[in-house]
Amino acid sequence: MLDALLGRKIGMTQVFGPNGTVIPVTVIEVGPCIVTQVKTVSKDGYEAVQIGFEETTLKHTTRPELGHLGHSLPLLKAQRKKLQTVDQQAKKEDETEEKQSKQVRKLLQIRENRQRRPGPELGPFKVLREVGLQEGTDTGSVELGTSFDASLFTDGETVDIVGTSKGKGFQGGVKRHNFRGGPRTHGQSDRLRAPGSIGSGTTPGRVLKGTRMAGRMGNARVTAKKLQIVQSDPERNLLVVKGSVPGANGSLLTIKKLVMR
Repeated sequence: MLDALLGRKIGMTQVFGPNGTVIPVTVIEVGPCIVTQVKTVSKDGYEAVQIGFEETTLKHTTRPELGHLGHSLPLLKAQRKKLQTVDQQAKKEDETEEKQSKQVRKLLQIRENRQRRPGPELGPFKVLREVGLQEGTDTGSVELGTSFDASLFTDGETVDIVGTSKGKGFQGGVKRHNFRGGPRTHGQSDRLRAPGSIGSGTTPGRVLKGTRMAGRMGNARVTAKKLQIVQSDPERNLLVVKGSVPGANGSLLTIKKLVMR
């Protein structure tokens, strides 16, 4: 079994616990996630599973991705034009296959077999991510095209949720690092939110690396740890998780099973 799934944050609400207490929760749409690749130690050097989430259209997917997912690809425009020209010349001159150029024979072979890898055609998907396997799970038990949904998680289980935090843009030290700011009195008319000193003069005579200053805030990978699953609803592919998770509504999340270290 997999140790993580992909999902989308729907939003926050509240539910009532068994004793009547109000619990703030986040609703997450999880899966279904389709296995698109199985990585093994013998071939790749490690064990993992690549999963796809949210199907998209063919025209919004690149040809390398389609080939990776096992689709039969049509020839490119230049290749089709080349074959059309050769077909027209062959009709006029009754050209045999032996006289065909090496490039034309290769194009004909490509047109006959456009399957890039054995197995079913999958997707295409908006998101492809790599996840691990639970301890004791063999990669041989996971097949291409297998679907996983919210039933992977149970009520009361503890998970880690990884997402991208909301971007705040360029912010000052008070908002970004909770600086107190300068004094409000004694003639300080414009130092309310100033950063203050950033280092001493002669020694060391420079600004130390890592000094907290104003800068870009948010839009970073954040992990919310040890969140409890209040309710798992596989029929609607929903997870109700206690507390808040990083990111805006509609953002991509990775829900991982908690591993005690």
